[in-house]
Parts: sequence; structure tokens; C-alpha cells
Amino acid sequence: MQHRMGAGPLLDQRGRLVECGWATEEVRKYERAAIRAGKLRIKEWDYYCVLTPNYGLALTVADNGYLGFLGVSWMDLKSRTAINDAAVLPWPMGKMRLPESADAGDIEQSHPSGMRLRFGHEPGGRRLTVEAPNFGRGTGLKGELWLEQPPMDRMVIATPFPKAPKAFYYNQKINCMPTSGSIAIGSETFDFEPQSAYGVLDWGRGVWTYSNTWYWGSASGRCGGHTVGFNIGYGFGDTSTASENMFFIDGKAHKLDQVTFHMPSGGPDSGPWRFTSNNGRFELTFEPAVNRHHTTDLGVFKTAQDQVFGLFSGDVVLDDGTKYRIDSLPGFAEEVRNRW
Repeated sequence: MQHRMGAGPLLDQRGRLVECGWATEEVRKYERAAIRAGKLRIKEWDYYCVLTPNYGLALTVADNGYLGFLGVSWMDLKSRTAINDAAVLPWPMGKMRLPESADAGDIEQSHPSGMRLRFGHEPGGRRLTVEAPNFGRGTGLKGELWLEQPPMDRMVIATPFPKAPKAFYYNQKINCMPTSGSIAIGSETFDFEPQSAYGVLDWGRGVWTYSNTWYWGSASGRCGGHTVGFNIGYGFGDTSTASENMFFIDGKAHKLDQVTFHMPSGGPDSGPWRFTSNNGRFELTFEPAVNRHHTTDLGVFKTAQDQVFGLFSGDVVLDDGTKYRIDSLPGFAEEVRNRW
């Protein structure tokens, strides 16, 4: 079943989802004050990833209750290397004041280490600014990127959790944002051009259960003369009302049903992944280039992430039955195991 949500508040007076389902715009209003669960259960984040066929940048600001997290990652798909840099802020529990909308409210966070991230809204798009002086053992990373956001559909989903009525996940994924700007790593500068660089925003707000494993895949770029992208995933909550699987072409969303990840038996970057669907509408392979592995283990809080970057190829069937060919589309697929 794929239920499309209407407009209104996200939560009722008991802190439970008013409606579960999917949408192509921010139809439900998230309010942290409406949550009726403990502060340690609330998880909020903004994650941006911008990829070209050769390299990419990922930036994270997260308030996970136990700790705040600032993350900067650089992926080189040609040399098959990835570098992570992170800073943590203890016990934020809402003090980071992340916006209650994906369409308004700027984020600016800094850390005593010198790391600084700013995600700003401007007419027509989003501006990302990063300073990470300790990146690469002191090599340093800094720069600014402009993500153009023309009128277009996005993936929106409100998901409940079984046996936890006050738990929910409200998520928005905005794919296919053409990106321009530059990032300096030490004395070397990497340019991002809107013809080949595309960004995605993962905007997540919710109340999570303690132990979870999820799977997520995303890609954006140009194929066959069109701007295309997709969001696929599962493993969190009860997605029987709606999955988060969606394909985009020239700004229009095509809703998909169920997609299954088939990972290589030798490990996430040991060979090609396969993706199949219950109705044959999403049949792709994924050739890994680099695994951005990251683990944080603080005892009661632990996250282990294998986010693998590479190229997707295969066929997607649009809502009208048209088969669309994907060839070497840059993106990523991940398995994340959280105890938080």
C-alpha cells in the first residue's frame, strides 16, 4: 500500500502521528514541542551530499539527544579513498535548535576545534559553508557551495514504529540540486560545476527506538539528456503504509513500491550490489568505488556506517509504464547500524 498524505500538523495532542504515508512536498508541520517522548529519544539532522563523477563532499549537523555531531567527509571516487572529520557536542537535547522545516531556518554550528558548518537558505537555493582546519590530519578543508533548488518534487515520508506509539520518523529527501562552487583541501582546489555536480539533502526529524539498522540509497545526475535521481531505502519503522522509494526525472516524482538491497557477500565494497523491486520497476546494479566507513562507539551510544559511493546502472519504469535507462549515475548505498 502507498498512501499519500494530506496537509496539517504532523503530531496529535498525544504526540502520535496524525497520518502515515508519503508526499512530494512538506505537507505535514513538524513541531518539536508537540513530541511526548523523552529528549534522549529525539533525533534531528540535516545531511547534505554533493557528488560529481570524480569526487564528492558530505556535511552533517545532527542533534541525537546524547550528543551533537558535526561531520565533514570527502570522497575521491577515482583514487577510491575517503576521509572523515568529526566533532561532537555533549548532551545537546535540542540546544542546537535545528529548524522545524526543510524549507526555512538556517543552521550555523561551530566547535572549539575550529570546525564550522553553515547551511543557509537564499532565494532559489541553499548555500553551504564549511571550515574544517583539522581535516586530513591538519591539511584543512574549507569552501562554499551553492545548491540551486528549482521548483521540483521531493520524497517525504511519515513512518511509525511498531509497539512504540510515540515514536516516528519524518523524513525529506531533496535530490537533483545542481551545485556550483569550490572546496579547498590544503593547497588544492576542487571545482563543482552545475552540469556535473548534484546535491541531495537528507532532512530527518523524529523519535527513534533504541536499536535500528537501515538501508539507504540515493543518486542524482544527468542521464539520456534528462536530470534524474532516486531515493530508496528501508529498515526503519513500519513502512507498510508507504515506502520511501521514489524516482525523479526533470523534477517530477514517480512513486515506487518495495525495493530490496542485495549486498555482496564479501562486504559492502567487495563487489557489485543489486537492487530489485517487487513489481519490476526498479532493477539496478551498483559498482562500488569507495566505502566511507565511520564508527562512533561511546558505550550506550554506538553507530557503525558503511556508506559506499559508486555508479548505478539499470532500468527504472516510470508511472506511465515507460522504461528509462540509467547508465553510470553517481550515488551511494549504505547500511547503518545504530544503538542510540
